[in-house]
Amino acid sequence: MKIRALGLWEVALFFLLAGVIVLNAWLSPYFLDVYNLIDSTFSFSEKALIALPMALLIIAREIDVSVASIVALCAVLMGVAADAGASVPVLALLSLCVGTAAGAFNGLIVNALGVHSIVVTIGTLSLYRGIAVSIVRDGSYTGFPGGFSWFGQHYLWGYVPVEFLIYVIATLIFGVLLHTTNHGRRIYAIGTNPDAARYSGVPVTRYRVALFALTGFMCGLAAVLLASRLSSVRLDIATGWELQVITMVVLGGVAIAGGAGTILGVTLAVFLIGLLTFGLSLVNVPGIVMNIYIGCMLIAAITLQRGATFVRLHLLSSNKET
Repeated sequence: MKIRALGLWEVALFFLLAGVIVLNAWLSPYFLDVYNLIDSTFSFSEKALIALPMALLIIAREIDVSVASIVALCAVLMGVAADAGASVPVLALLSLCVGTAAGAFNGLIVNALGVHSIVVTIGTLSLYRGIAVSIVRDGSYTGFPGGFSWFGQHYLWGYVPVEFLIYVIATLIFGVLLHTTNHGRRIYAIGTNPDAARYSGVPVTRYRVALFALTGFMCGLAAVLLASRLSSVRLDIATGWELQVITMVVLGGVAIAGGAGTILGVTLAVFLIGLLTFGLSLVNVPGIVMNIYIGCMLIAAITLQRGATFVRLHLLSSNKET
């Protein structure tokens, strides 16, 4: 029953995506231009990278709302290191290490205090963003080495953005991890019933910390791509990303209560939101209006999930009574 419901969700997303493409093509003659579509991937690839580990985290009944602040912290520290003369490999390694450490810290605090992750990560959201803002203040960092722009601005074979290719590779890795390995089955088990998973020998605490650390690692990678694409770091970098990332995951069919979801669904949601916002930008819809649409999509996705759960439970209780 669960697999069938998820399949129906993904089919619905596919048709919604097709509808968005048709609508945008009707609204703007520039939407289906190949080069425009290629460049549109820059607007969502970095956030989509974070959505992959966030999906695993939510499947395991956790969540991290500090991801945008982790990206900002990593980017600012890279800016500081770049001004000090650090090389490109050092900058990338610094961002990945800082992101992983910040994510692991979230996981350790969640498990040590036994507090829900949304409460802890709201706190670290302010902590990480506050550290970043106190460092950059009202200025910006622009002294990145020349080769650093390769990550976020270079095209392979003349038309494939490097960061989009990185996202595609990451999607395949996460899909294999979640759907074909014992680790993936354990993540589903933790999300379905953490106590039962623990009694069956699954190291629940270790997995949760590892998932938080993995989320932080991907935030560090996203920060490398973002800073490379913009060639600058300011105090408002990655502001509001947490809403968009969580929307990608929940709209992709990952149950907010844990235990269900697929990487395919998240991928379809990524392209749905990415192409929707790209199409709206072509017809000069303001960014604040796009945020309203994204917020409505998040509410609708959660409402549909809860409604589907209620109907399924009602049907199960009716079958038992008969």
